[in-house]
Amino acid sequence: MKILVVGSGAREHALVNALSADPGVDAVIVAPGNPGMEAVALCEPLPAGGLDSEAARQAVVALATRHGVDLVVVGPEVPLVAGLADNLRASGVPVFGPSAEAARLEGSKAFAKEVMAAADVPTAMAHVCSTLDEVAAALDGLGAPHVVKDDGLAAGKGVVVTTDRDEALEHARACLTKEGGRVVVEEFLDGPEISLFCVCDGTTVVPLAPAQDFKRVGDGDTGPNTGGMGAYSPLDWAPVALVDELVTRVAQPTVDEMWRRGTPFVGLLFIGVAVTSRGPRVIEFNARFGDPETQVVLARLETPLGGLLAAAATGGLGDVPALRWSSRHAVTVVVAAADYPGTPRTGDPITGLEDVADVPTAYVLHAGTARDDEGRLVSGGGRVLSVVALGDSLSEARERVYDAVERISLEGSHFRTDIALAAQQNELHVG
Repeated sequence: MKILVVGSGAREHALVNALSADPGVDAVIVAPGNPGMEAVALCEPLPAGGLDSEAARQAVVALATRHGVDLVVVGPEVPLVAGLADNLRASGVPVFGPSAEAARLEGSKAFAKEVMAAADVPTAMAHVCSTLDEVAAALDGLGAPHVVKDDGLAAGKGVVVTTDRDEALEHARACLTKEGGRVVVEEFLDGPEISLFCVCDGTTVVPLAPAQDFKRVGDGDTGPNTGGMGAYSPLDWAPVALVDELVTRVAQPTVDEMWRRGTPFVGLLFIGVAVTSRGPRVIEFNARFGDPETQVVLARLETPLGGLLAAAATGGLGDVPALRWSSRHAVTVVVAAADYPGTPRTGDPITGLEDVADVPTAYVLHAGTARDDEGRLVSGGGRVLSVVALGDSLSEARERVYDAVERISLEGSHFRTDIALAAQQNELHVG
């Protein structure tokens, strides 16, 4: 089986590594990829500009056809919402990723709320607002803490949670100035958050192991939201029956509702959940693997990934045997560039990666990396690297991952020092 992966981040690097390790996969191509993937996959360039452009989508279709791939795995949300999976299916190429219509579960929070209501999925009370007056009324009606979400895609940074009404209004104002801008004002959900990935073929749902990520930039959950600064799995504190409950009450009803609407969901349904005092409540849906959770979930998955994703793309999940998981703990820590999550500084040399190999089980996944004119590895984005390590205990995994992180040198870089610390101390992390 020959597989094409679309994307260039650490999530895609994790996917490429897992697919390359599948004995049923003969070759992995990645477009556009990054310098870290070159050792395990053929990196193919895409036209300049965003992955949502028509030129990029057609280039992916052309690549899939030229290489005769058996499956395309789409990493980021932007090309999915733009319709890349539709382009590929129209060309007869199997693809793991939802159609543009099904990807609206991520592309529009208002649409996701509508689907959740129809499927009787437990979630936060919410108001969809298109004017500042409506936002003000919703904030007053629901009370503090205030939760204001940009309706559209925002790379994980479109949500503000604050007790400051003026800050909530200012965030809403910024979102509403966009063309067709809307916001969703929600009730605040207490309790720890978890991420659950569900592989779907339109009718059948197969859950992966849950993970927990850390969105704020600073230790102790301080500073602005980011795309994610680290994650860990498994979650020893979570009830054993939680995954089954989420499949029964959330994932399966949602997939059934999308099927009923004539827009079956084929791909990865990412469920963000708050485990509240009233039970699990859905915070959000995403239509693809999450970053950085993918890095720790796939580190523990022992079932070959290529066969699993191919079964989902072709409607065969019902025939897939139970997934196999490592009992080890996995932790990932993101090394971010100077000034992230603002405008990150790029072009700084990265050194010390070869020293990570001296730390047992530790390895580096590239995200925002590039080569300069002299061929040196340099920073090329905000989240530059994801460092991963495993251990027989969470404390061992944390010790190893931070040992590895400290061996890497990138001027001005920063990382959180408390990823999975609360869980190690048998405390709940409520970020």
